[in-house]
Amino acid sequence: MALLALPSVIWAKGGTFNVKKYGAVGDGVNMETASLQAAIDAAAKEGGGTVVFPAGKYLSGSIYLKSHVTLQLDEGATLLGSTSRMDYQEVSFYALLLAYKQDDIKICGKGTIDGQGKALADDARRLFKEGKIPDALEHQRPLIFSFIACTGVTVQDITLRDSSCWVQLYRNCDKVTVERVTVRSHGAINNDGIDIDGSRNVVLRNLDIDSEDDGICLKSGDQPCDNVLVENSRVRSSCNGLKFGTSSVGGFKNIICRNIEVYDTYLSGIGLMIVDGGVMENVAISNIKITDTHNPIFIRLGNRKGEVGRFNNVVLSDIKADIPNRTGDQITKLMVNEGEIVTENFEKWRPTLTPVSITGIPGHPIQGITLKNVTINYGGIGNTAKRNHLRWDSLAKIPECIKNYPESKMFGILPSWGFFIRHAEGIKFENVTVTVKDKDYRPAVVCDDVQKIDFKDFRILSAGTEPVIVLNDVKGATFQNCPPPSGTSTFVKTTGKTSEIKKP
Repeated sequence: MALLALPSVIWAKGGTFNVKKYGAVGDGVNMETASLQAAIDAAAKEGGGTVVFPAGKYLSGSIYLKSHVTLQLDEGATLLGSTSRMDYQEVSFYALLLAYKQDDIKICGKGTIDGQGKALADDARRLFKEGKIPDALEHQRPLIFSFIACTGVTVQDITLRDSSCWVQLYRNCDKVTVERVTVRSHGAINNDGIDIDGSRNVVLRNLDIDSEDDGICLKSGDQPCDNVLVENSRVRSSCNGLKFGTSSVGGFKNIICRNIEVYDTYLSGIGLMIVDGGVMENVAISNIKITDTHNPIFIRLGNRKGEVGRFNNVVLSDIKADIPNRTGDQITKLMVNEGEIVTENFEKWRPTLTPVSITGIPGHPIQGITLKNVTINYGGIGNTAKRNHLRWDSLAKIPECIKNYPESKMFGILPSWGFFIRHAEGIKFENVTVTVKDKDYRPAVVCDDVQKIDFKDFRILSAGTEPVIVLNDVKGATFQNCPPPSGTSTFVKTTGKTSEIKKP
């Protein structure tokens, strides 16, 4: 699948505007907002130009980018976000750098933008407690970037650190390129590494992201995400590595994600979610390496707002995942307790490692999903079921969670270790291999209320004490070259109204 048109920006010629010539000091102490804005305004007045930040530290509240203006942060230059919430203004979100309906804007250089997010989030919580702002949630904590309805946006080479909320938002924009950008953001909760919301003709490449919340996140509010390329990047996240959703009203189409490494991630390596209506179609995700996550792939069709969307032609291929069963004393997670950020033992709130799940809702099967050339190695949870484990012979006890916020842990500890497929139709597996390093008593695969599912060259290399594959209320399943693993007692177990099964 080829992208329709890659972003192309023709930069207006212009002069150079050194911020120090407009009164900036660069000592990291004096507020530089007025001086930095004056340099930007001067460049814009001349029809465009490059605003240069020489080495130094520039403390600022919100500044507005303008058409045909480049911000160049030289090596050794740091733009520091103010730690006072009242120094920020809003364009959709409060942010340090704002742009609305501007053309051909650029941020580049070897410098750093530091949102000082922990102190800024603390100030937002203080203001909330004093009754000066309505809350201290996402819309009250400033981002580093908020670019809305802009055409021709380029961000290159810089380092972004510690936002008090999402790091960078590109909403309803056209022709966006973000490349060779480093993100290190653990300043507060909701630190998404990058959010592309309802934008089109987007290229994200050579990103290195380590974020408290979702790493690379595509959203679609009132417009679709269309014609997006994500490639050659590394992502570490305390939530999901590569995520489409949660907002999905406008849908996602014509998207390629390739050559991506996701590591040390506490929820899903890949999360694809249509839960607010909308369509996800013509999506190709390939050549993905996933290590040390709790779930490799989570695909969800839900209904939070009274409208059910759909999937069409979504292909995940050439994926390798290593999913160990990490214990609570190996990892910690930033949690929120009564508005304060505290360190919690991750074991207290996460389920044991989660299989690939592909789930719709009753009456609305998820369709159009293909997994090809996929290898997944799980850790295993042992040979004994515990009280909170859901079982393959009691599938009705698994909650539907139709209106819930979608996350891989939403159903609890599922009755299979490899794949859980429910309310689905036309799902295809081709050249898929799954194995368990240690022991796991559960089936490798559980299918519940599924029609027309194909397993071709599907290899399960580990067997527990229960049936390897369970088909409940499945109509139409084919197996081609799917040998049972060594030690299998029952390979395929059929229950309920299962019919039209071509067993291996």
